[in-house]
Amino acid sequence: MSDAMEEVTHEATHEAAHGNRNSKLIGLLISVLALFLAVSEMLGKSSQTHALALNIEASDTWNFFQAKTIRQTMLRANMESVKLQADVSKPEVEKQMAAWQATIDRWESEPSTNEGRKELVKKAKEIETKRDGYLEQYHAYEFASLLIQLGIVLSSVTLLTSIMWFSAGSIGLGLAGLAVLIGAYTKAHFLLALLH
Repeated sequence: MSDAMEEVTHEATHEAAHGNRNSKLIGLLISVLALFLAVSEMLGKSSQTHALALNIEASDTWNFFQAKTIRQTMLRANMESVKLQADVSKPEVEKQMAAWQATIDRWESEPSTNEGRKELVKKAKEIETKRDGYLEQYHAYEFASLLIQLGIVLSSVTLLTSIMWFSAGSIGLGLAGLAVLIGAYTKAHFLLALLH
């Protein structure tokens, strides 16, 4: 009887040690996934902040463009008004009209300062393109975080149920999340396009 009792005790100890080992591995998996989740969340917030800053910059640039357009329109209206009311052939009127036209032309394109309407349109569109890139990155980081969080959930289910198949799903989701995270960080456009 004593040998049977020892064998049962030995087997129970072996089962407990094996279960304890699995729990430790799953705990380690959860820790690694939590690390990747923290990195993904941090990078996602950074991308979101850059996108918001660029959105403000683009808005300011478009507002400056609008201001130049309004000034041009007002100056053109003044020119038309003078044409209707004054003798345009007078030298002083001709001189004033030429000065106004030069100002209108300068506001249309001013390469030396990059503050003409044409330059402002180009600048605003470039800023919007950068902003859109950061937004795509942000969404990719969010998707990576989702996959990693689901991996953590499956790891937790493994701990609760001791069904190791859930850990395989957890590892798969974690690896997929890591792939998306790396793709977003390296700006892999093919990956960002798939997520769009």
